[in-house]
Amino acid sequence: MAHEFDRQSPPAGAAQEELRGSPRPQELLGRIADERLLAEGAALPAELARPAPVAPAEQRRWLVGLGATLTGVTLLGGLALIVVGIVGMISSGFAALAVAAVIAGLVLVATHWGWVHVAEATAAALEGRRDRTMLDRQRRWLSEIEPYTHHEVSTRVGEDGDIAIVRTRLRPLPSGEGRFHFVADVEHTEVHSADEPGAAVAERAEALRRQAALDTERERQRFREAVGELETDEMRRQQEQRLREALRAESQALSEGINANLRDPPLEE
Repeated sequence: MAHEFDRQSPPAGAAQEELRGSPRPQELLGRIADERLLAEGAALPAELARPAPVAPAEQRRWLVGLGATLTGVTLLGGLALIVVGIVGMISSGFAALAVAAVIAGLVLVATHWGWVHVAEATAAALEGRRDRTMLDRQRRWLSEIEPYTHHEVSTRVGEDGDIAIVRTRLRPLPSGEGRFHFVADVEHTEVHSADEPGAAVAERAEALRRQAALDTERERQRFREAVGELETDEMRRQQEQRLREALRAESQALSEGINANLRDPPLEE
């Protein structure tokens, strides 16, 4: 048999407190989801899957390794050229080729660490581009979240094998300047004993899920209606503004015409 908790109606005082804690849709219009929703522990409706985190880039390790390899090759190559050049200078005098080999070897030895810096700079540029892409994706995801209440149903298993069906409400609340976040609270819990038929538990969970979906859709419609009212008010305001501007333009033209006539010399009698 199912044991139900928190199913009874709350007292009047609690209902008023709940109403105060749930802002009207109009109070949330124009707000964007808070960045705290990106954190794994933040309350978030299940249907709003977080953007997949970007895997650590392998380019940095590969590029740094390549830079270290080129650094070693350049150093060894420069030392080899210096040795070859010195041997050539000793055996054949200060021949141009031997001198050039020594000079080239000195240049390579002096600049061999440059490969490391080039690798680091390239890796940093690639990571910066990747980070910008990730931030753009997160901003788009946050901007697409609408601030209306979600109702969800989930189950959990107790230590004695009982199955609890939990209905959770996720309310949007203002947070900071032009932001909002969700707060989750349990609306009610049903505990079904382990010996209860599984089909009956599944049927009850599905019934609660359908009701939660209907309640969520009702909240979404309320929010969309508020958005429509805001857009209608904005269109009306723009129309009134254009009308005022047109009337002002007509009055300005009339005023300029009157002033032009007033500046004309008076008619002689």
